[in-house]
Amino acid sequence: MASHELAATYASLILADEGVEITSDKIVQLTTAAGVPVEPIWAQLLSKALEGKDIKELLFNIGAGSGPAAAAAPAAAAGGDAPAAEAKEEKEEEKKEESDDDAKQPPTMDTVFESDDEGTSVAPIQRMGVKRTYSMQQQKRRPLRMNEEMISTPRRLSGDMTSLVRPDRQLIVDVESTIQTILDQEDTDGDKHISINDSGPKAVTLGTVESSGYRGIEVRGTYRLSTLLQELALAREAGEKRVILTESRLTESPVDRLSRMIRTVFWDNLTRRIDADGLEKILLDTKNRSASTDPIIYVPAAEKNMIEYYKRVSTERPALRLQVKVLPEDITPEYVRDLYECPGLLALAMRERYDPKTGLIDMEGIPFTVPGARFNELYNWDSYFIALGLIIDGRIDLAKGPVEHFIFEIKHYGKILNGNRTYYLTRSQPPFLTDFALRVYEAMAPAADDPNAEKVRADNVEWLRAAMRAAIKEYHTVWMAEPRYDPETGLSRYRPVGLGVPPETEASHFTSLLRPYAEKYGCSINEFTRKYNRQQVHEPELDEYFMHDRGVRESGHDTSYRLERRCADLATIDLQALLYKYEMDIGETIRDVFGGELTLEEEFELSPPFGESVRRSSLDAPQTPDEWFARAAFRRSQVDRYCWNEGMGLYYDYDTRLHEQSLYETATSFWALWAGMASQHQAETMVRKSLHKFEVTGGIVPGTEESRGPISLARPNRQWDYPFAWPPHQIPTWYGLKRYGFESDAQRLAYRWLYLMTTAFVDFNGVVPEKFDAVKLSHLVNAEYGNQGTDYAYVPREGFGWMNASFQVGLTFVTDHMRRAIASCQHPDDFFKLRKQ
Repeated sequence: MASHELAATYASLILADEGVEITSDKIVQLTTAAGVPVEPIWAQLLSKALEGKDIKELLFNIGAGSGPAAAAAPAAAAGGDAPAAEAKEEKEEEKKEESDDDAKQPPTMDTVFESDDEGTSVAPIQRMGVKRTYSMQQQKRRPLRMNEEMISTPRRLSGDMTSLVRPDRQLIVDVESTIQTILDQEDTDGDKHISINDSGPKAVTLGTVESSGYRGIEVRGTYRLSTLLQELALAREAGEKRVILTESRLTESPVDRLSRMIRTVFWDNLTRRIDADGLEKILLDTKNRSASTDPIIYVPAAEKNMIEYYKRVSTERPALRLQVKVLPEDITPEYVRDLYECPGLLALAMRERYDPKTGLIDMEGIPFTVPGARFNELYNWDSYFIALGLIIDGRIDLAKGPVEHFIFEIKHYGKILNGNRTYYLTRSQPPFLTDFALRVYEAMAPAADDPNAEKVRADNVEWLRAAMRAAIKEYHTVWMAEPRYDPETGLSRYRPVGLGVPPETEASHFTSLLRPYAEKYGCSINEFTRKYNRQQVHEPELDEYFMHDRGVRESGHDTSYRLERRCADLATIDLQALLYKYEMDIGETIRDVFGGELTLEEEFELSPPFGESVRRSSLDAPQTPDEWFARAAFRRSQVDRYCWNEGMGLYYDYDTRLHEQSLYETATSFWALWAGMASQHQAETMVRKSLHKFEVTGGIVPGTEESRGPISLARPNRQWDYPFAWPPHQIPTWYGLKRYGFESDAQRLAYRWLYLMTTAFVDFNGVVPEKFDAVKLSHLVNAEYGNQGTDYAYVPREGFGWMNASFQVGLTFVTDHMRRAIASCQHPDDFFKLRKQ
């Protein structure tokens, strides 16, 4: 209802006889007589709202001052010039709305809209009868400086997200001309985004369908305009010249919109398959800096059918320029080093399928999800975190695929690889396979009324059996074997083998390190790198540096001052927590699912219990729960001995060379809670003494600022240090805190993270990046290779794998009340301050 209609209604009631009964029919009658008829639905609402109220006092509260209601009421009562009054009112109302949008005060909890059903938002009733909601309000959620650049341009923010009962208006939009108008008027920095960095008026008028485009409404604010640009860009791609958009599409809650885009758009765009139809997407590798440009796929020698399949694809699809090469049975560091000049894709698991065109059985790749941007292959720990989001979104088959690929990798490549490119062949990543497989197994459980439930359950058990067998082999042959295993402590380290300089890094990543050596040998850096890789020059200090560097990359935390130049010597707390989880998961699964024993099918050496030297074969006897529980108990006792610090209330990495704790405070200490390795006392001590050290406005940071140390030109930022923040530190911390009864702490941290993601999504054209600066609340990260997931035009297509998942997982931790507050972009400090009142 327009303000002049509301004022006329009140005025009409005052002019009526005293003691008149306020009914909807009476309201319609009086307002019609006043020349401003009110629709019956408004009349019903007003009759309820005015029941038992002093109408004169209400009119005074609304009409007092210079607002449009004050001017409209006398005009309506006196039967004055309604059109002229209405024109004046609309101008004044527009100014008032503009003033509202530019308000500097943060919203109170009263402005957070209520929602009875998903997607239906109802505004609260505030003082003076004004019903409003906010898609966002400007508030002190970030500093005026972002990466040392001032943001001084005034912002126009979104207006009301939803009217109380106003029908969803339809807007008729000419696609191309409106896109051009938005870009010309609003995209002042020319990046094909509408963000808070743009200094345009942040208002575009669109015609309504009801008026055949004659009457228009304004689309205001960064979020609405960026949403409009995204919707029109998609329409243009679909070949549409003119479209009809609903107003609700542009005013959708940002939390709902982001979650929906992840579920319906991002996952599909990040999905890959290694087969004839999927090779074109997956072969692209922007990290390849070699002279070899034709794509190569490397296939294990034992996979005869797969080799023939890819050779046939190469022949049938010459445009791919695909080369097919067969890997040797024994993959050595020297062989991997020689592939630096001809890197390629590593084959993954495939399955048979019936081809209706030929009537024959053919092969197809099992789909999986990549992280996105420059990371266009299957990754180890990324896949685990991505799967947590996929499972929530019901994409079970897509979550299941990486587990099957990991089984394939362990069988043919000896480990779960960092990624399925040749330059990753000698190193792994943090191991999550057992928890990964168990979560997928639980999600695959058949419905109670499924007529094939018994067969489905039996098939699922066999699937889980294969995953656990692979995990047992990985445990014994990778993490409990030299060089990763430390026999003195019984703990494990990220310590992969390898030769030379990692080829997948940015071209300048090692320039400052290698320059002195190149000058020593009187050659260019590139020439020295070739000589060093070929072992034509010997530099022991450089050998040690790259041993640690490979360990850092295997840890997933590449790079961090926590691990630099010492990673291969550290029994990190995160790796011990992961292996403890393996030991407990395997033992519990053998006991609860496999009937008390598990027979292994592949032959390999089992690592002996600590202190023993006799190694048994995997085929000697079935695996039992007790031996795995004994391994877990021993690891827990060793971690308490070497990594736990009671005085500091935290776990630390243990330096196996220096025989001391490395006192770098790391958020991965909370992985011990996720794994269930900590005692209740240890968990309570960590929450009381240490949690606050890692908690900042935007969530959990990887380490403390004190541990990181000073930053300078000679000692630049590392992306896995303070103040940056990543999903692998948020999600396990949430689960770990909840596991030990600290659910309110988990909710608080999840709120901070979701707020950080939502404000970036609202303020920067739907961006979902790889990582954040959680202190500055910014995705504009200036560290190492920058940020991924931010390079797109008009509309985000993929987000970033584990960031997408963290949003979906985070939403399962917060209450509905918190979700609404996040949607209104209410700063965490304001939200929790109000909760305490």
